[in-house]
Amino acid sequence: MIFEQLFDPESSTYTYLLASRAGGAALLVDPVQEQTAVYLEWIERLGLRLVIALDTHTHADHITALGALRAATGCLSMMAEQSRAECVSARCREGESLRIDELVLQPLYTPGHTDDSFSFYLDGEQPRVLTGDVLLIAGTGRTDFQNGDPYASYDSIFNKLLKLPPETQVFPAHDYRGRRVSTIGEERRSNPRLQVADAQAYAALMNSLNLPQPRLMDIAVPANLRCGRLLDAPA
Repeated sequence: MIFEQLFDPESSTYTYLLASRAGGAALLVDPVQEQTAVYLEWIERLGLRLVIALDTHTHADHITALGALRAATGCLSMMAEQSRAECVSARCREGESLRIDELVLQPLYTPGHTDDSFSFYLDGEQPRVLTGDVLLIAGTGRTDFQNGDPYASYDSIFNKLLKLPPETQVFPAHDYRGRRVSTIGEERRSNPRLQVADAQAYAALMNSLNLPQPRLMDIAVPANLRCGRLLDAPA
């Protein structure tokens, strides 16, 4: 199996390139527009055919490459069925597997950071889950914009993600300290935001964060609802 974790230093975003084999069909998760040429180089080098580019949610800190990749490769652009993006060519839904050759990903609806957040579980000898911004390494995604909800975040994390096998590797969409992977068991044991008694305590913690707005939010969110096209760009 091909599982590559690519990094955008400007936004500290991790993008994931998945395929069952060299020369096969491929999936890109959370691609950044400025890194489009890098993704295409990887795809060509491995002889892959990109069939789906998807975002785990509507990002507020970078502009997506969904549109650029669709234009370059003819792949499907995909977001959640709950997303307000009308530009996508396909929607993911919980309960409907994503199949790319021999790879099978299970979409998990995990709102809380935003109301269109999904995680993607890949079963196997070494199970993996791509958590977007909902569950981070030693942290969790903020819940104070884009219809975020700390109670929904608690439910997504405690009643869905933490129910996965403890050895499941956690691959988030961001890390600002260079950490690349954790496990469900490690996050349950040591993630400081998860050491709470109940949903009310988690909501109180999240509501007290008082974080600054992402620098690119006013540009990125409208662009990402158009698959990466800026509002003043030609159609």
